[in-house]
Amino acid sequence: MIIEKNGLLGLKSDLAHLDDVSSKLGFVRWQWEYTRATYDLKLVDKTDQSEYFLRINTRTESGKLESPYAILYIEHIYIGRATFPHGLDYQSPVPDSIMKIATQKLTQLKTELSL
Repeated sequence: MIIEKNGLLGLKSDLAHLDDVSSKLGFVRWQWEYTRATYDLKLVDKTDQSEYFLRINTRTESGKLESPYAILYIEHIYIGRATFPHGLDYQSPVPDSIMKIATQKLTQLKTELSL
């Protein structure tokens, strides 16, 4: 599921700042190449131990990801249920408790990046 209207779409940051802020909130930069990266946050539903991942897609506006000065902008943000052996199901319903945490994390990220 794409999370719309979060105020992050198009927001820009240099790589070093985005890495620092996102890691403090629990995100990990997993997939990356020279011009794009994804930041993932693992969320666990306590009722059935299902795992969900909040995924932030970014792309470089200038520079390459090997440089901390590269400028990235945020693209779409997704949330999906983890599937075995690996992958995300973006069509599964997401529990309200998980969406609440995801929304809080996105709000915190927006606040930190806007400083």
